[in-house]
Amino acid sequence: VQLQACGGGLVPAGGSLRLSCAASGRTGRWNTMAWFRQAPGKEREFVAASLWNGDTIYADSVKDRFTISKDNAKNTVDLQMNSLEPEDTAVYYCESDRTYYSSNDKPTGIRNYDFWGQGTLVTVSS
Repeated sequence: VQLQACGGGLVPAGGSLRLSCAASGRTGRWNTMAWFRQAPGKEREFVAASLWNGDTIYADSVKDRFTISKDNAKNTVDLQMNSLEPEDTAVYYCESDRTYYSSNDKPTGIRNYDFWGQGTLVTVSS
């Protein structure tokens, strides 16, 4: 599976950005797609995920500000980011996995995902 993310850029605090990611290859029936981010000097952290059935999971730090949406037919996933804060500055990575996850599972770990893209930089100025 190959993932191509785009949409990053420079935005002032309080602004919005929309990231997009397209997956190609054999994504599988149970495809879960997610966004992670990595700020300078920090470990990569979970942001949001959309399961095969449309269920979504969010990190507490972005809940009510970010919205993940997945199009299963097109194998794409978007991340709408509103009310951006300087703390949101990071490289954002699109990731996917073909493992079946039920609605009770919480695939929020890096090890839950076998495929990831090259990342897109989001910079939020104060």
